[in-house]
Amino acid sequence: MISLLFAASRNNVIGYQNKMPWHLPQDLKFFKEKTTGNTIIMGRKTLESMNGPLPNRRNVVLTRNKDLEIKNVEIIHDLSVVEHWNQEHPETEYFIIGGGAVYEQAVPIADRMYITRIDEDFPGDTFAPAFDEAEWELTKKEKGIKNYKNPYDYYFLQYDRKN
Repeated sequence: MISLLFAASRNNVIGYQNKMPWHLPQDLKFFKEKTTGNTIIMGRKTLESMNGPLPNRRNVVLTRNKDLEIKNVEIIHDLSVVEHWNQEHPETEYFIIGGGAVYEQAVPIADRMYITRIDEDFPGDTFAPAFDEAEWELTKKEKGIKNYKNPYDYYFLQYDRKN
C-alpha cells in the first residue's frame, strides 16, 4: 500500500523555508508510530530538513540527481520503483513523507492518505497536494487533544482511495 503522510494547516501549508511552521508533538508521535519499522520515501530537501535518515526505518530518497549518494539511504529516481515494490509486496505500507513535489507526483498512485489537519493558518512556501475528493473516502477522523504542548485544534484524518 502506498500512503501519503503529512500535516497541513487550514490554508494547506505543509512547510516554510524547509521546516514545519508549527510544533505539534502529538503529530510527531503519530508520524513515528506509523512509520517506525516501515519504508519512508522523501525528496532530498525533506531528508536535509530532518538532519539525516530517521532511525528504525528504511529511508529512501527520490531525486533526479544520478550522482547523489547518502550513507544509510537508498536512492531512487522514479516513483515507478515504489509502484513495483507495492506490486511485489502489497501487504507492506510504503509512506511518502514529503516534500510538496513528491506528494504531487504520488497522489495518482497512492492508496491512502494520513493527514493531520491543523485548524490554523500559517505562512508557508510549500503546500499540501491537491486531490479530487470524489476519488477518496474519509474513513477515519479523530480530534487531537489541544493542550499547552499542542496549542492548536487539529484532527487526524485518514482517506482511502475509492475503488
